[in-house]
Amino acid sequence: MNLETSKNLGGVGALLIFISILAFPVPYATGILALIGLIVLLIGMKGLADYYQTGGIFNNALYAVIAAIVGVVAAIGTAVVAFVSIFADLGIDLANLANLDPTTVSSELIAQLMNFASSTFITLITALVVILVVLFVFAILAAFFFRRSLSLLSSKTGAGLFGTAGLLILIGAVLTIIAIGFLLIWIGILIAAIAFFQIKAQAAQAPPPPK
Repeated sequence: MNLETSKNLGGVGALLIFISILAFPVPYATGILALIGLIVLLIGMKGLADYYQTGGIFNNALYAVIAAIVGVVAAIGTAVVAFVSIFADLGIDLANLANLDPTTVSSELIAQLMNFASSTFITLITALVVILVVLFVFAILAAFFFRRSLSLLSSKTGAGLFGTAGLLILIGAVLTIIAIGFLLIWIGILIAAIAFFQIKAQAAQAPPPPK
């Protein structure tokens, strides 16, 4: 894969991820666009890693994706465990739930919720805190690896915007506890997309004359 193809794939992939955020009113559209963008981005970064003979460009990006997937899976697993635990506290057998009359289940659930035990409430709050902490930690880890990948691209291509994008994404991940963090990540992705399309001009520059 040549430089032109690789940098275009990287730029298009980053743009798709950026645009996917705008499709948030339609969750499945956001997910599809983000997934396609991520795959295209990784293919582009693999091509760039091969072109510059720097495996860390692709490897760190891959580590970032793995960290993000592990974080999401861990958060979902925690939610499922909490869900089962709460239903058990409410006296509802999930194994027989499909065979029960929905009206009966609703009546029993409402009755149990009226007597919602403090222990169940604590389980719910604890699960929410754990889920948020897990997502927060793995988001920072993913951003850390992605920044390393972009920093390598910056040094190899001379496109300083990669370094800016990586820094914004990392700071944004740390600040996801407030809304501004997501905005910084979004902007960082856009800057990364612009940087990909600048690679050709940067890479075409002649080396400085020997001293």
